[in-house]
Amino acid sequence: MTTARRLRPDRGVEDELLRHHELVGGMDEVGRGSLAGPVTVGLAVVDRGTSDAFPQGLADSKQLTPRRREALVEPCRAWVLDWAVAHAAPGEIDALGIVGALRLAGRRALARMAARDHLPGAIILDGRADWLTEPEPDLLDALGAQPSAVPVEPVAVSVESVESIGEARQSIGDESVLSARFTPAVRMEVKGDARCAIVAAASILAKVERDALMSALPDPGYDWASNKGYASASHVEALARLGASDQHRRSWNLPGVGSFVDAER
Repeated sequence: MTTARRLRPDRGVEDELLRHHELVGGMDEVGRGSLAGPVTVGLAVVDRGTSDAFPQGLADSKQLTPRRREALVEPCRAWVLDWAVAHAAPGEIDALGIVGALRLAGRRALARMAARDHLPGAIILDGRADWLTEPEPDLLDALGAQPSAVPVEPVAVSVESVESIGEARQSIGDESVLSARFTPAVRMEVKGDARCAIVAAASILAKVERDALMSALPDPGYDWASNKGYASASHVEALARLGASDQHRRSWNLPGVGSFVDAER
C-alpha cells in the first residue's frame, strides 16, 4: 500500500511571474465553508529581492497542526516583502453572497498593499475559480455602470465588529479607494496553497488570524474555539438548541435552523 506524498511548495510559479512583474502576490482564503464568522483572505507579496530560502516547514495551512501554523507566522512575515489579512463579515456574506464577499475581502487586502505602494502586478490564486476578478457586466448593466470600488476598512473585523450584521451591511457603501480596474492579473494554480510558497504563506497568515478571531468571540455555547464556525457535531447541536446568532450566515441553510431569508418570505 502506497501513501500519497505531501506536496512541498517551491518558488517556480512566482519566479516565472517576477520576470514580468516587479511585485507578485499569493492569495488564499479561509472560512469559505464555515457556518459562522467572517471569510478571511491572506495576501503575501514578494519581489525579485525576496530570498529563495522561504521558512523551513512551510506548507498548506491545512496540512499543519495549529501549533506549527502559529510558529510559522513570524517567519512568514519576515520572509515576504509585505503581507495583509482582510475579512468580510457575516452580514457582508449574506448581502453579497460568498463569492462577492471573498472578492471584497481580497480587494481590501490589495488596498492595504496599494496604500503602502506594494500593489502586486500579478496574483497567484489557489484553486480553479477566480473569485477575485470582477465579473464582466452584461450589456444592459454595462450601459449604466460606474467603476466599482471597494470599501477598504468596513467595520474592522474584530471581536467587537463581527457582532453586528447590521453594521456590516452598512459598511458596504463606505468610502472606497481601490477600483476594480486596479485588480492585478490573476494566475490560477490548482493546489497553489501546497505548491507555491507565497500562497502557502498567505494561507498560514489567514488561517491563524481567523482562528484567533473565532476563539476570542463571546460564546454562549457554540464552541467557537474548537470548531471555528464550521459544522462540528457540537456546533450543529448548539444551533438546534440556541438558534442562530449574529455571527451566523443567516442567508445559508443552517442545520437545525434553516435559512432566515426563507423564513422571512
